[in-house]
Amino acid sequence: MDLIFWTVGSFVYAAAVTMFISRNEISPGGITGIATVLGRLTSIPSGILLFLFNIPILILGLIKFGGVFIIKTAVASSILSLALTITDITLPSFAVDKILAAVFGGVLMGTGISLIMLRGATTGGIDIIAKLINRKFRHLTFGRLILFMDAVVIAITAIVYRNIESALYSVVAMYGTSYIMDMILYGGDKGKLIYIVTNYAEEICSDINSVLKRGVTILTAKGGYTGNERALLLCTLRRHEVSALYAIINKYDKKAFIVVGDAGEIIGEGFKELK
Repeated sequence: MDLIFWTVGSFVYAAAVTMFISRNEISPGGITGIATVLGRLTSIPSGILLFLFNIPILILGLIKFGGVFIIKTAVASSILSLALTITDITLPSFAVDKILAAVFGGVLMGTGISLIMLRGATTGGIDIIAKLINRKFRHLTFGRLILFMDAVVIAITAIVYRNIESALYSVVAMYGTSYIMDMILYGGDKGKLIYIVTNYAEEICSDINSVLKRGVTILTAKGGYTGNERALLLCTLRRHEVSALYAIINKYDKKAFIVVGDAGEIIGEGFKELK
């Protein structure tokens, strides 16, 4: 099953790069971005360049981290290199409107990477480099390191292609990639985290239980200014259930104080099981 996911994900990602990204001088970021740029300059297949670039990185990662993760990543990145080589030969490339190329390319790349990550691997490259740097410089977060290195790759792309628009479209593509990855990897578990300060806690809680079929936690809150104690309700809902909650609150307490935040992932009864 791992190999099926890695293979399908690699070919989806490679198809995006071949058909939409590389032909329209857009960078996919990371080591793949460097490989596609050099491939355009040297006529060497980008898949072969990607494989060669990943070898020393994977060896270094295996020495520093070891474990199944690096081995899985090595296999997945090798499949991706092969997929890029095959799609470069077999698939057409489309010179379309660059914003369309960036959007569709970003969506397909995000889908491909997500399929690979769902089975416990990555495409290698800057992910491993970022982990190595983060071990030495703890104050630099993993996300910021990835963002910085992708920005460098995009800047190199703009210089090589001599077109500042390439960098801007690359940012659009990378945003599309990250958005789709969030949707696939976490989308089914997203929701809203809601705090309600009210004098009608029992009534609102009862309706949330019976109408929305959701659980509620009742806490005791003390006002920092007034010193008065009131009930604080805490609950998590799907996005489409929030308007129904507003109707329930409005029914009992029009002066309730409500804070609504995004919950990136919710694990528990009624949402995602803990595995």
